Amino acid sequence: MAGGDVAAPRAGKKGKKHKKSRRLGIRIDMTPLVDVAFLLLTFFMFTTSMSRPQTMEINLPPDKDVKVEIAESNLLTLRISEKGEYYWNTGIESLKKLERAELPKFLKEKALANPKLTVLVKVDRQGKFEMMVNTIDQLNESQILRFSIAPLLDADKVLMAKVK
Repeated sequence: MAGGDVAAPRAGKKGKKHKKSRRLGIRIDMTPLVDVAFLLLTFFMFTTSMSRPQTMEINLPPDKDVKVEIAESNLLTLRISEKGEYYWNTGIESLKKLERAELPKFLKEKALANPKLTVLVKVDRQGKFEMMVNTIDQLNESQILRFSIAPLLDADKVLMAKVK
């Protein structure tokens, strides 16, 4: 709400009267504005969905000496070079190169072909962390929930050099 107040006439110097100038004083009531601001604030606080942290379940073997037996036909080995190049093989097959753009389609096909598929991701330590995270995201999108992460060994680098 707003209101207007009229000021009283002022007396001039030495008794001289000036023209009566009416000065209008304006008073604005801010209460409705504050009420609306708080209503909007509470509305957006209650209707906004907060993002929940995403977690991933990690199953670790109970002992370092325990070895997990996996059939070679169920093991897909993905190797990621320092430059972000992908190489793959299943079991004892020879190593093959895979383009980054083909990775999602490739993983979905492999997951559909073999429901017991386990993926071993070997990442070069000199590579970017982002490459490993993107690969794990692709595995999750392809519904491949069984995978392991290992460092890329020198023997793997020798095999990858032969494919080029």
